[in-house]
Amino acid sequence: MIDLSIKSEQLYRFLYECLDKREIAIITHRYGLYRHKPLTQREVAKKLNISRSYVSRIEKKALSTLKKKYDKTSFLDKG
Repeated sequence: MIDLSIKSEQLYRFLYECLDKREIAIITHRYGLYRHKPLTQREVAKKLNISRSYVSRIEKKALSTLKKKYDKTSFLDKG
């Protein structure tokens, strides 16, 4: 439970350290962060007035960026 809390805090911090405004908006809406209801890519696209495929590309890039940050952080914690 404590590990989940730490990971959650890291996620919210990493969002603002690593992502731009559009990426934050997409990740927030897609995964229901900040008490938003999780939305489909199509719903996010409509809300942000962009194509669904563009949402998909941005989401994929943002998740990759966050994963790299997590991996780097967990490597530093172990080392």
